[in-house]
Amino acid sequence: MRIKDIRTFTLRSGPIVPKGFWEERLVRPVDLYERFREEPYFPIGEEGTFKQTFLEIIAEDSEERGIFGPLPHKIASIIEGSLKPLILGEDPFAVERIWDIMYRSQIHGRKGETMIAVSAVDCALWDLIGKVKKEPVVRLLGGPVQERVPAYASMLGFSLDPKAVEKRSLEYVDRGFRAMKWFFRHGPGSGSKGAEENIRLVKAVRDSVGYDVDLMLDCWSSWTIDYAVRMARKIERYEPAWLEEPLMPDDIDGYAELRRRVEIPIAGGEHEYTRWGARELLKRRAVDILQMDVTWAGGITEMRKVCALASAEGVPVIPHAGWTEPAQSLIFSQPMTVCPMIEYLIKHSVIQQAFNREKLKPRDGYFYAPRKIGLGFELETEKTVKEEDI
Repeated sequence: MRIKDIRTFTLRSGPIVPKGFWEERLVRPVDLYERFREEPYFPIGEEGTFKQTFLEIIAEDSEERGIFGPLPHKIASIIEGSLKPLILGEDPFAVERIWDIMYRSQIHGRKGETMIAVSAVDCALWDLIGKVKKEPVVRLLGGPVQERVPAYASMLGFSLDPKAVEKRSLEYVDRGFRAMKWFFRHGPGSGSKGAEENIRLVKAVRDSVGYDVDLMLDCWSSWTIDYAVRMARKIERYEPAWLEEPLMPDDIDGYAELRRRVEIPIAGGEHEYTRWGARELLKRRAVDILQMDVTWAGGITEMRKVCALASAEGVPVIPHAGWTEPAQSLIFSQPMTVCPMIEYLIKHSVIQQAFNREKLKPRDGYFYAPRKIGLGFELETEKTVKEEDI
């Protein structure tokens, strides 16, 4: 069997979420500059024609196709222009060989968008292999090792008004979640007023759900060391499970210093790539929790190596999971000591799964071992949105 074609295609529909679906945005690194601080943040899908681009890998002598997506347009362009010519004619089962060819050829793309494109091709190959073998990808990876994994509710896009935070937090505890992550809106550029609002967010969650629910807090690479230390000391009494990405991703020494200076565990790595990036974070003891994204850091093939490195250092891997199916395939192939939890981005999953025939959601706060072949999803080309999808 050889790879016959790689193509990208676009599906379209009308708006998929109502106006006002995104209630608030998170702090961003560029918010250090005043002109950006009050900009609204409306991810794709709220107004006008909605469209998403997908990747398809076609093999000779098989009706099965490996699918991955949605993809940003720039990622699709990299795949079509740079990666496709390299792997046409290759054996789709030779994932290690194909990964190495892509990586070696893209010496100026070891991180960022090119590596995201490599990850997309890799995930689509695993989907194809699973479909040809009539097996879930997790079985091909040696699993499932776990039968169910707790999900944490990632609250990006919800209002940060304290009363609204209290209401939403209770709502998701009632749905079975025993952990949730909220996203700070302010960084050092917002001064003392912004810091107070950040603290009010943490207090509002704890006032509503108590201390039996794990609380994670995301800074999205937008703080400085001094600001993070000050904030950590003010919110330590609320017992956060971790403080996520407080610094810019390349400031590995800063992460290591922050770990030494604060009591709250530090999570990071969402914006890091490949086993070599993971090795630096682990070697320099920069994080307590490693969060590299399966669909960005190099795909399923590479993330198996990342998990091996992290397990040897005793650091849990809880991937950023903007796209749930590849993340769960990896997580369920690992022991609980390596991958103890899975992220569920509540609002983002509506966008990401817009064209999925069936929507993947936790049940009573848990995901269960995948049983569907491949990565476990099927696209519908004629889009209809159901009320329960939103």
